[in-house]
Amino acid sequence: MTATFRRTGLVCALLIGLAAGAQAEEIGSVNTEFKLIGPDHKIVVEAFDAPRVAGVTCYLARARTGGVSGALGLAEDKAEASVACRQVGPIKVLAALPARQEVFTERASVLFKRVRVVRMLDAKRRVLVYLVYSDKLVDGSPRNSVTAVPLGDAVLPH
Repeated sequence: MTATFRRTGLVCALLIGLAAGAQAEEIGSVNTEFKLIGPDHKIVVEAFDAPRVAGVTCYLARARTGGVSGALGLAEDKAEASVACRQVGPIKVLAALPARQEVFTERASVLFKRVRVVRMLDAKRRVLVYLVYSDKLVDGSPRNSVTAVPLGDAVLPH
């Protein structure tokens, strides 16, 4: 019974990790350090469409660790990341927006470290603010990047 429980937990954890990674589309990458064995260290640029807001796409640039541990999915990626969200079409708010909502998350290590993008609504200025940061169970990083997209004439549902 215990082995079955562990296997079920592992499968669930893997599926959750795959689902979180499926949110972004890789646009491209550049190598930053040659590795003799395994993939090179690189900076990857990914795009994801903002949930609940049509017409806004966010571009996330972040480090991806290579080498043998990177190839096996065991490496811990660096905390540095940046985000740029842009209007790519008419902005239409599809559902009420909370004051703060996590709109993207992806693992940055096998366990405990994630890259997160949080959207905040600045209703007074009619702007969507996007913040990227990484967290870790024990020792998170204050490194972050922020971008903003004005809502223009878009109607905000209540």
